[in-house]
Amino acid sequence: MKRILYLSFYFEPDLCAGSFRNSPLAKELARQAKGKAVIDVITTVPNRYSTFNTQAPAFEEHDNITVNRILIPKHNSGFTDQINSFKTYFFETYKIIKGKKYDMVFASSSRLFTAYLGYSIARKQRIPLYLDIRDIFIDTMQDVLKSKLLKTAVLPVLKQIEKKVFSYATHINLISGGFESYFEKYNKASYSSFSNGIDPEFLHLKPSNPVPNKEQYIITYAGNMGEGQGLHKIIPQAAKLLGDKYKFLVIGDGGVKQKLVNAITEAGLKNIELRDPVSRKELLDIYDQSDFLFLHLNDYKAFEKVLPSKIFELAAYDKPIVAGVAGFANRFIADNVPNRILFLPGDAEEMVKQLNAYVYENYFRADFLKNFTRENINANMAKSILSYLK
Repeated sequence: MKRILYLSFYFEPDLCAGSFRNSPLAKELARQAKGKAVIDVITTVPNRYSTFNTQAPAFEEHDNITVNRILIPKHNSGFTDQINSFKTYFFETYKIIKGKKYDMVFASSSRLFTAYLGYSIARKQRIPLYLDIRDIFIDTMQDVLKSKLLKTAVLPVLKQIEKKVFSYATHINLISGGFESYFEKYNKASYSSFSNGIDPEFLHLKPSNPVPNKEQYIITYAGNMGEGQGLHKIIPQAAKLLGDKYKFLVIGDGGVKQKLVNAITEAGLKNIELRDPVSRKELLDIYDQSDFLFLHLNDYKAFEKVLPSKIFELAAYDKPIVAGVAGFANRFIADNVPNRILFLPGDAEEMVKQLNAYVYENYFRADFLKNFTRENINANMAKSILSYLK
């Protein structure tokens, strides 16, 4: 029986894009590999948000798939916290696999660290490495790191790690078409572009009730509140311009949540409500009661290449989407998501101008649902992964 090592820092029941992508993909991979291979998933105990606690067993086994969850230190998503968390994940993974021989490694990575772990194991065991790249970490660090000293110290090291990892990989999947030009220099690997998709719970949503001219429309954002989302640069500014006709409901947690709290307090705004993260089941009900669904990325050069997984969640609804994104994501929404208000990151005035001119309607995006069902994407990606199992 062949054995595949499956590495993902996030896995169910954690609340984040990495978990939502990898939990169903690992199960589909195990289903297709039944009778041919065993899948060993090594992940972490749910840790995405310090304000969302949920229990998950340290070890699970179902048919031909096992899941090991590593307990990592408590953190608040800061840079140092993330390094410490990954160190624990790295060394504990090596303890778990001690004495085991694998036939291939699959690693799904947004911060390069998990990809590096996959590389170090695959290289030692001289086996194929299949990478699923969800973000270009060096691009992000060039924007996020503000200290020149830190950039000078960190970026050359990261570039060396990246070169080793991507030069060794047998196959690299790019989650966004915007990444393609960056990876042209790594031409040893074969490539695919299996994107994120729409999860089953978003496929059969009931139609929204027609919204008459309301006293107050609710604009809902749910997800991470990090530097990457830049919510503190758009929500307070837009809320001030919109006034009481609109209310922002912001659900989640993250490294720069306090910046948003401070901006709301300083402006004395009453039309923004903050809530801690909720389960996906609760979120479905909240989305159902909302009028607009909101998405925003910070105005960083790196984010012009990304394709946020949140798009696939929000576009499954028949509600209008308000999205402040640039580059590839902007073009993707323009081409695939009707009934949207689209503006560049941080441009509160343009967002408000479009909202004030918008005539409210609900629109069922049938073509989007047909083209981007996660189940179909996972089936094709699992088949691709297994094709490298020699």
